[in-house]
Amino acid sequence: MPNLGPTEIILIIFVLVLLFGAKKLPELARGSGRALRIFKSETKGLMDDDDADATRTSGSTSTQAQIAPPVTVAPPQVVDPTVDGTTAPPAPAQILPPTHTERDR
Repeated sequence: MPNLGPTEIILIIFVLVLLFGAKKLPELARGSGRALRIFKSETKGLMDDDDADATRTSGSTSTQAQIAPPVTVAPPQVVDPTVDGTTAPPAPAQILPPTHTERDR
């Protein structure tokens, strides 16, 4: 990543002032700071949760999870309607054109 000198920093600040205006910059900085603070606290909370889970699982190695027995499911019975020879197969569905399109609106 290239080094930013004072000229580049001044140019970036000038472009930001042109884009957002002098009144909006403090509000944007405040909002960015709050968002960064929330992000840091959430990531710290996740790290603390991971540490707590690790200590909890290492302390309870004697506890084992109970495993449920496998459930057997009977396969569904298939009934063939053409066994007696009197039932004809269903006709294919008819495809209708749309009644309106986005272009019609």
